[in-house]
Amino acid sequence: MSDPKVTALDLPAEDPLPEGVQRYYEVCEEKLGMVPNVLRTYGFSQDRLNGFSAMYNSLMLGESELSKAEREMIAVCVSAENHCFYCLVAHGATLRQLTGDPILSEAIAANYRHASLDDRQSAMLDFATKVTRASYDIDEADRQILRDSGFSNRAIWDIAETAAFFNMSNRMASAVGMKPNDEYHGMAR
Repeated sequence: MSDPKVTALDLPAEDPLPEGVQRYYEVCEEKLGMVPNVLRTYGFSQDRLNGFSAMYNSLMLGESELSKAEREMIAVCVSAENHCFYCLVAHGATLRQLTGDPILSEAIAANYRHASLDDRQSAMLDFATKVTRASYDIDEADRQILRDSGFSNRAIWDIAETAAFFNMSNRMASAVGMKPNDEYHGMAR
């Protein structure tokens, strides 16, 4: 049985749980069969939960020239660079579901350079890795590589924003010792 404590910090959820948060958790249960622990961790503050969720939903589920699978590839690649256990497990499961390819997901998690990617996807993940390792060193040549690979300026923005978001969330998850839901480990295998 899993430990009910989802982070190393003792931040109990608001009590009573605000109606909006309770409804959000119920929707998660309906759609996913669980409430992701990352959302449970924000149960101490409805404002923080709303802010995190709005940004995540806009980036990962909103309109973009990037497919949902490509955005998850970025999430997994960045999480691998940051050694973020929570996000590797959670987004690895989502990538497996979206692609139907557990080998691809696990290759990206281990080292995307050994994954079966096309040139466009490789350029995208090279850029996301540079955002993670040395964003201060990105210049026009890096953006031009993406353009030459078929990405528009808007898509380049989306790649950068997705990578930046996961750098933030990876750091939070690691800093507070966030544990992934057990259910993620067996999904889409």
